[in-house]
Amino acid sequence: MTTLERFRLVDAAPTEVWKVLSEFEAINSWAPNVEHSCFLTESTSGVGTARRVQVGRSALVETVVEWEEPHTLSYSVEGVPPVIRSVTNTWQVEPTEDGTKVRLITEIDAGRRPVQKLIARIIGRRLGAASDEMLCG
Repeated sequence: MTTLERFRLVDAAPTEVWKVLSEFEAINSWAPNVEHSCFLTESTSGVGTARRVQVGRSALVETVVEWEEPHTLSYSVEGVPPVIRSVTNTWQVEPTEDGTKVRLITEIDAGRRPVQKLIARIIGRRLGAASDEMLCG
């Protein structure tokens, strides 16, 4: 498993940050690398909620696996290259004295063999850049 962690300090209350993250279908309104997003489920919040996101030529399906309001939102990502077994993004919202620390943790499972670990690191660089763009949004 390869784990990437990024964070950003935001000059906003944790409840404001959570409100943005919990509007799950609206990621395209604040993440510059997401061109389009929409719900795939009737549910609009909580575990099991799914959305489709368009990032360049890639269509991804993201399904919520953890929803702990107002602290943690975690979702699996499908539609990544088939050499990757799984990708999970976890957003953590933590209050600070001056606002909020927003952390984005990406876990990539490409397998245990050395070549698979190398692939995970390469994909990790691309996903890390995407994480930086989302955190800026």
